[in-house]
Amino acid sequence: MHKILLGLASAGLVAGTASAAETYTIDPSHTYGNFEIGHMGLSTMHGRIDVTGGEIVMDRDGDTSRVEVTMDPASVDTGHEKRDEHLRDKEGFFEVDKYPEMRFVSSRVTFDGDDEATVQGELTLHGVTKPVTLDVDDIVCMVNPMDDKKYTCGFSAETEIKRSDFGMDAFIPLVADEVEIQIEAEANRPNDAA
Repeated sequence: MHKILLGLASAGLVAGTASAAETYTIDPSHTYGNFEIGHMGLSTMHGRIDVTGGEIVMDRDGDTSRVEVTMDPASVDTGHEKRDEHLRDKEGFFEVDKYPEMRFVSSRVTFDGDDEATVQGELTLHGVTKPVTLDVDDIVCMVNPMDDKKYTCGFSAETEIKRSDFGMDAFIPLVADEVEIQIEAEANRPNDAA
């Protein structure tokens, strides 16, 4: 889930050709995190978690780039309601009553050309804060003809975490410790019509 948050960060940070810092707002209706986790060595379970908001400051020529992203663990969706209830409530999983929010805050952004970046930061999940690194690619920016002509950046990112690092250790190793995360995101430059 680190990846998810980190990915959001770099999307806005990498995209664009700004000569000064610009602020972008993450669009929750077009931003989501997917995850994959092994189940007993028999199959791979897929799921998603909603991003609820965030802000990106993009400064390609300076060092003020930053990102803050929030996610809602109660939105976890694996396509099976009973399992999702278990993931939300059971000790060793999300325990959303105790930990209703996930948050990522960047610490460093490194650009690699126009469409790739590495974003380092800290993810707070299940009440634990740990460093994470997100690999971001496929960054595309354009005037969005379907959203008031706002300048919009989209990207794809991925990472991998160990859920036990965050105290989410239920059923290891039957349910794998390693979680692969992919994120697709869009971020808009507010009040901007090109």
